[in-house]
Amino acid sequence: MLRRDDRQDRSPSRPKSRLASLRASLSSTRARAFVRLLSSVETGKTHAVLKLLPFIVMAVVATIDFGTGPTTGLLPLLALGPAFASVACGLARTTLVGVIALLLGVALGAYNDILWTPRTNVTVIAILGVTMASVLASAGRLRHERRLADVRSVAEAAQRVLLRPVPRRAGPGIGVAVSYTSATAEARIGGDLYEVVTTPHGVRVIVGDVQGKGLEAVETAAVVLGAFREAAYDESKLQGVVSRLENALSRELSGEQFVTAVLAEITGGASITVLNCGHPPPMVLTAEGDHWFADPPEDALPLGMGALKAGEPAPYQIPFAPGHQVLFYTDGVIEARDRSGRFYPLDSRAHLLDGADPQLALDALRADLLHHVGRPLADDAAMLLLRHRAAHTAD
Repeated sequence: MLRRDDRQDRSPSRPKSRLASLRASLSSTRARAFVRLLSSVETGKTHAVLKLLPFIVMAVVATIDFGTGPTTGLLPLLALGPAFASVACGLARTTLVGVIALLLGVALGAYNDILWTPRTNVTVIAILGVTMASVLASAGRLRHERRLADVRSVAEAAQRVLLRPVPRRAGPGIGVAVSYTSATAEARIGGDLYEVVTTPHGVRVIVGDVQGKGLEAVETAAVVLGAFREAAYDESKLQGVVSRLENALSRELSGEQFVTAVLAEITGGASITVLNCGHPPPMVLTAEGDHWFADPPEDALPLGMGALKAGEPAPYQIPFAPGHQVLFYTDGVIEARDRSGRFYPLDSRAHLLDGADPQLALDALRADLLHHVGRPLADDAAMLLLRHRAAHTAD
């Protein structure tokens, strides 16, 4: 995780001008949904082709051998059928392919008058051996797929408990959208966290990033969210919520571990109160199309480093008038690199959040992020969008 001053030096520039409307239309939500549909169709076609590939290979080998005779020596290639079947087929289908390959070998041997010759005997033995190995490989693959499905099921249950679905509206006229992409695709959960709660003190929000990855990061995220959900109701000031989080983490963290976080409070006015604990600054977007990053007035240490006694984070205000949006995100978004090493240009993608529905708009931004990277993310990436819906009546 980069320090914030390093991130400012290395992250892309932030131009203030809007991109042309044509570019926005080309990046529309409908276009991206269509691309995702095509991708799913292509994945289904690939799986279907893999299931047909063993029969295609055996048919080609049998056709060539039938037409050219025994001189080509293609009979051993029939063993490719059961070998390919183990990649995508189940036990019964893999066994069936092996039996078909064996029958084809015997039939072609009889047709070419080489049925009991050493060449045909070796071919039969090879097909039997490859079929047995393929059945075992298929059984192992199926066990692995079942275990992976179980892991994903447990991870999804844990995610529902840890990262509960946030309300689509938080308070009068406030639309909410969230997006979470885990760097561990199999688990679908990581060390980034977010929460939105409506309290007697207003709507309170937290977005954070736990140092590190894996189960340890998930456990720390659970501590932060548990403490926030309780303190958000009890404490009248955001500073009190931060103190409660510090106390909870002091009992859990060890060494140099920490959690960056940004907390926000909406009380119904035309601004949001923000406390930034070493986290990337939120991006503010206006109804007129302007956008900027709301940096804190002074730097503050992340949560879990209160023992250094470097002072508490200072609250500051960011505008949240009708039509405004505020995007909170983790550093997995702005530090995501493409294959040439370029960071994701979040500031130049602000136009993607102009959609009528905040969740669809945030989904479009996430799709653009994944397209920019072109491979699994190196770090978890969470985003939370708040929208004052007065200028977006479709919410």
